[in-house]
Amino acid sequence: MLKVVIAGGFGVGKTTAVGAVSDITPLSTEEYLTEASTDVDSLEGVEAKKTTTVAFDFGRLGLPDAPVPLELFLFGTPGQDRFVDLWYDLSRGAVGAVVLVDTRRLESSFTAVSFFEDIGMPFVVALNEFDGAHRYHPEQVRTALELPASVPVIACDARNPNHVAGVLLALVGHAMKDVSASPLRPTSATNLQDA
Repeated sequence: MLKVVIAGGFGVGKTTAVGAVSDITPLSTEEYLTEASTDVDSLEGVEAKKTTTVAFDFGRLGLPDAPVPLELFLFGTPGQDRFVDLWYDLSRGAVGAVVLVDTRRLESSFTAVSFFEDIGMPFVVALNEFDGAHRYHPEQVRTALELPASVPVIACDARNPNHVAGVLLALVGHAMKDVSASPLRPTSATNLQDA
């Protein structure tokens, strides 16, 4: 069993991704956006958004056919910067993270990328290909986010269970490679033992 965090900016598709692959009915803490939040949560680029995650999303995915059978516990973070303190709690014991990116609003991804770099947790970047959005090559996004070559960047559709499962498998492989390459790295080693 492994714990995985799915993070990213406001409205990038985290709740959708958890719901797309979960073997159980996902736990969701979605609440309706209110007039009171308009000064805090900008809807620029996501004007049709009516709800937001206020604590976390939780789902579970069994992968019995993986090279090593896995059960993943998925924790989706709230996307607004004001909830970043909660990300520390959600990340405790996780093997790694998926940073979901909306290329139409790339600036909303910097907080999540910086967060996982700062805490030393392995992560992959998943480009959620929204309908009608321009398709950027993963290397263009790598350059824009200033990611090292070691961080996988993968295109996906957060609504597609196969795409999301592929991203999760890529994360697990990346995290295991990261740990085996740096066995004395306390964050990764501790996370694997706690997962």
